[in-house]
Amino acid sequence: MGMMFRRNRPIARLATGAAVAGVAYHAGKSHERRAQADEEAQVAYDMTEQPQYAPPPPAEPAAVIGPSADADLDHLVELYNAGVLSEDEFTAAKAKLLGL
Repeated sequence: MGMMFRRNRPIARLATGAAVAGVAYHAGKSHERRAQADEEAQVAYDMTEQPQYAPPPPAEPAAVIGPSADADLDHLVELYNAGVLSEDEFTAAKAKLLGL
């Protein structure tokens, strides 16, 4: 008989190619999941570095009452005690005098 030729096995080649493709697909998906987890972790870390609230505004210095302001305040108290000023009027005048 002569030479025997070996028959190509395309099915075996397809199965091997499919296996390689399947492994590559799953490796890519695994890499994608790790990258997404890393990104989520980075976002969470970035959020911890930023303040979660606004700091309170700096306090204004208290008004310094001079001799004339002290006399004006005494006069307001006298008017209030005499009944000339109501409590609301007294409070408003005092706040204006003290710069509050």
